[in-house]
Amino acid sequence: MNIESNTSLAPQFPVSQVNFSREIKGNETEIIISSYEDHFLVIATQIGTMGTIMYARKEEGVSINPTFNVSVIFGKRDEPMLVACGRQLIEHISGSGSSRPLVLSLGLKDHSAETLKGIISAVIDNRIW
Repeated sequence: MNIESNTSLAPQFPVSQVNFSREIKGNETEIIISSYEDHFLVIATQIGTMGTIMYARKEEGVSINPTFNVSVIFGKRDEPMLVACGRQLIEHISGSGSSRPLVLSLGLKDHSAETLKGIISAVIDNRIW
């Protein structure tokens, strides 16, 4: 059997995703949003690599007001604006009715509030949750 016939029998990759590019504060920014069965993955890069990787989730508890937890897995731990970006995105995801956590990767040349607001806006405009 040749490779071409094997390829046609391969199942489709079961992850919904959106991939687009947007200029944010003068920097070309590639954004990929993937929806897995148990979490969302958002990658935003201006440098062609993953950058800082964070994990954000809504804490389930007895409190009426939800609590959100954002932790840095790899990368810059001293950048509060990156954590704030993760928090805003997980709050939006939870507010839209999903309880899935978020894995967020930000490989940015510029960590300004304006850049991060542009990324949040781009992700929300193209959301798949």
